[in-house]
Amino acid sequence: MDASRKMQPDLLEHVLANWPDELSGLCAFELGLSGGLDSVVLLSLLARARAHRPGLQVSAVHVHHGLNPAAEAWVQHCQQVCTTWDIPLRVVRVQVDRNAPQGVEACARQLRYEAYQQTKADVVVLAQHLDDQAETVLLQLLRGGGVRALAGMPVLRQLAGRPLWRPLLQFTRLQLEHYAGEHALSWVEDDSNDDLAYRRNMIRHRVMPLLQQHIPAYRRHIARSAWHMAQASQLLDEVIASDLSVCLAEDGLGVIPLLALSEVRQGFVMLAWLQQWGVQGIAPNRLQEFLRQLRESGNESQPTLQLDGRVVLRYRQSLHVVTLLVNVPNTPIKLDAVSPQDTTYSPEWAGGLRWRAGGGLSMDVIAGGLTLRPRVGGELLMQPYGRKEVRKLLQEAGMPPLLRKQWPLLCSAEGKLLAVPGVAVASDCSDASGFWPDWLPEMKKAP
Repeated sequence: MDASRKMQPDLLEHVLANWPDELSGLCAFELGLSGGLDSVVLLSLLARARAHRPGLQVSAVHVHHGLNPAAEAWVQHCQQVCTTWDIPLRVVRVQVDRNAPQGVEACARQLRYEAYQQTKADVVVLAQHLDDQAETVLLQLLRGGGVRALAGMPVLRQLAGRPLWRPLLQFTRLQLEHYAGEHALSWVEDDSNDDLAYRRNMIRHRVMPLLQQHIPAYRRHIARSAWHMAQASQLLDEVIASDLSVCLAEDGLGVIPLLALSEVRQGFVMLAWLQQWGVQGIAPNRLQEFLRQLRESGNESQPTLQLDGRVVLRYRQSLHVVTLLVNVPNTPIKLDAVSPQDTTYSPEWAGGLRWRAGGGLSMDVIAGGLTLRPRVGGELLMQPYGRKEVRKLLQEAGMPPLLRKQWPLLCSAEGKLLAVPGVAVASDCSDASGFWPDWLPEMKKAP
């Protein structure tokens, strides 16, 4: 055995010494076991750790992608290894879409993580190592990733409400090979890892050997940069969260507090707010152009940001995310069990009716039954000074044209126009002790 192997520290000592405090009291650990070197080494370490941490329960999950002809042999290998160490194995078979828009690798990765989320264990454990971390950061850099992407993989994060732990991120693949040799471990090799058509493989086999030749410590340099990026990302998240809390309005994002921020912070707050609505991957130039129009336009203008099936627009000094109705309901929709204490949702109108105390429709009118119906043109609403066109009421309220087209009218069960929600109520149905109807044109919130 060569000197480097003799000097190899026992990886178990490191794993035990760096057991995260966040995992204290959690006993059931499930390892993602591919059957390759890194996951077999980690399975060995967890099996040995049971002698040092009483109560530790170790299981494994193998995801069968069906992409490689040797996939069944890999399942058998994992079963043999787990049997040797008396570790339960869960095998999940998935169907990878070879034509997935995001690519085969990304699709397979998504399916793996969905399988990990199905675990009944307390903690999910994965075996990525220092070489993997360096590859990940380089890949993100080549993709033009931001601060969060360049932070690489964290040692500990949450996955579907449970911890995901990567205890080997400080060790190189060479160190894992030494450990495997010392403990006579066997593993499988995925020949697709040699296919240079995959960018990660190209970096691994072409770029990294050159870096190793000229900068032997490049892995740790990259890992240190990733740590700095992770710190910057955390600080950025804290600033964004603080700014967002200031800018959030009752039903949207306040324009005045948003524009009081610097242009850079405006962009980050908008991205964070849109992420709450499930909007991802918006082009930076589109977002910046929308913010520019918002800053430079007057209150009477209506800049919009088109999304997939939705739009961001300004209404009453707030930004709103609104679903664009493909088909506005063309018949009245009856509202069941209307109560001024609750918001009444209408999936057909992609919104909800909320009530405010302090004057509006009388309780007798509300109790008589309500319907929502579309505008057809020419509607008149009784006002203290006479009937007024709904079209003019909407214009005077500063409602954007996109909203006017899909803003429902509130009527009685018999069809009498009672209100333009959020704009005006019929004066002959109003009561000082009644309730004012507000229309919320989008009710779907981020989880």
